[in-house]
Amino acid sequence: MKQYGAEFFGTFWLVLGGCGSAVLAAAFPEVGIGLLGVSLAFGLTVVTMAYAIGHISGCHLNPAVSIGLWAGGRFPAAQLAPYIAAQVLGGLAAGGVLYVIASGQAGFDVSAGFASNGYGEHSPGGYSLPAALVCEVVMTAMFLLIILGATAKRAPQGFAPLAIGLTLALIHLISIPVTNTSVNPARSTGVALYVGDWAVSQLWLFWLAPLAGALLGAAIYRVIGERGD
Repeated sequence: MKQYGAEFFGTFWLVLGGCGSAVLAAAFPEVGIGLLGVSLAFGLTVVTMAYAIGHISGCHLNPAVSIGLWAGGRFPAAQLAPYIAAQVLGGLAAGGVLYVIASGQAGFDVSAGFASNGYGEHSPGGYSLPAALVCEVVMTAMFLLIILGATAKRAPQGFAPLAIGLTLALIHLISIPVTNTSVNPARSTGVALYVGDWAVSQLWLFWLAPLAGALLGAAIYRVIGERGD
């Protein structure tokens, strides 16, 4: 239960910190943090939580990461369902807190996006469904490849949180214009359910693509990595 609790609060922090920066601070008049700031915020949530709970639960914070670690031989199948449940619930709890905060501003309109992921007319840059699918699959595959490599036995010890957090920041720098960046079904679900409508109807992609990308990344690492890593 300690592991599941750690995943709940870790994912809560990721969604609150990352999506909160997008909703509350990205476009704040004159001093908004913009795309770069939001990207950094997502990376920082992972770095801080990896040091805080990595020794408790492994700090997955993401169903795609849990699936990828299982496919890479690093995580038992028996714990997948409770880990994923804890992550999704943590994301939803963060979405609820963020909704309460954001709705305290006059004129707040959750239908405007609420940091939800989307494609087509709901993509920040108007990117198509195929573009969004390829982007999410490739970004998640690279994320898992780096996670598996950075946490391998022969990798430099103590630096994995930095490598993984910086990778997530880089992924956001690349893909926010395409999909608002998911690579994490719990992050996507955590805000989409509060928006409803289009965000829920497009949510399938932000489960399918990250999970497929995670399996791809694990498969690539099994080919290039050392046996026993």
